[in-house]
Amino acid sequence: MAPHPSAVGGHVEGFGATERKDGWWVEPAVTAVVFLTFVVYTTWAALQGVHYHWGPYLSPFYSPLLFAAPGDEAGLHHAWFGAWPTWWPSFLPASPAVLILAFPGSFRFTCYYYRKAYYRSFAGSPPGCAVGPLAGNRPYRGETFLLLFQNLHRYAMYFAVLFVFILSYDAIVSYWWDGRIGVGVGSIILTLNAVLIGAYTFGCHSFRHMIGGGTDCMSCGKATLKYGAWKKATWFNERHMEFAWLSLVWVMVTDLYVRLLSAGVITDLNTWSR
Repeated sequence: MAPHPSAVGGHVEGFGATERKDGWWVEPAVTAVVFLTFVVYTTWAALQGVHYHWGPYLSPFYSPLLFAAPGDEAGLHHAWFGAWPTWWPSFLPASPAVLILAFPGSFRFTCYYYRKAYYRSFAGSPPGCAVGPLAGNRPYRGETFLLLFQNLHRYAMYFAVLFVFILSYDAIVSYWWDGRIGVGVGSIILTLNAVLIGAYTFGCHSFRHMIGGGTDCMSCGKATLKYGAWKKATWFNERHMEFAWLSLVWVMVTDLYVRLLSAGVITDLNTWSR
């Protein structure tokens, strides 16, 4: 008589146990590597306080630039309120990015899609469908205790929408330098960044609910403005994961491009230099 498999509900039990034969671990592993890279790079870049602008380009990690970094005279034309404030505590990093990154960062870190990625890649709860949880038999408590902050996502969404317009403004002004309209590689990179951030934000579950919620029958056939907006948000929502990763990588690429230009490592190809 064949031994009875150690399974509950069709799934084997145990630490990382599974009967799956595919590479189920690839996705959570790649997620962990990319996301950790993003966190490390963003933290490093935000604390630099230098090389965050070049010509008409401004790094998205420093936008909106409320105050130019200490000693950054060239950055004053980007700053909304001028030079770095004298009241800033000396024990805190004197970098303009620390003033604003909490707002877009809170939106991304509380994103409904990223929650799945966290649970699979970092908590292993579970690491994949039909795979035993790495947390053992400890019960899943949802968004409580340390994860209670994730319920702030619906509020972080309002700031994220505001940042879409701010980054779009940065993209538009990147086509204007020294009183002349032109285009550079940086202009295109900043434009793509604004587009991808917008595509990610407008596919947010909270945004989709905001414009389409409170209706008993959304598909009753009437072509209302609300129904049309909800359908467009649904299109982005169905691609939320793809735009989440594309925008995550591209915002790093954008900062790196501006940073390398500012440091004199690379040269921008543009129409102003002709």
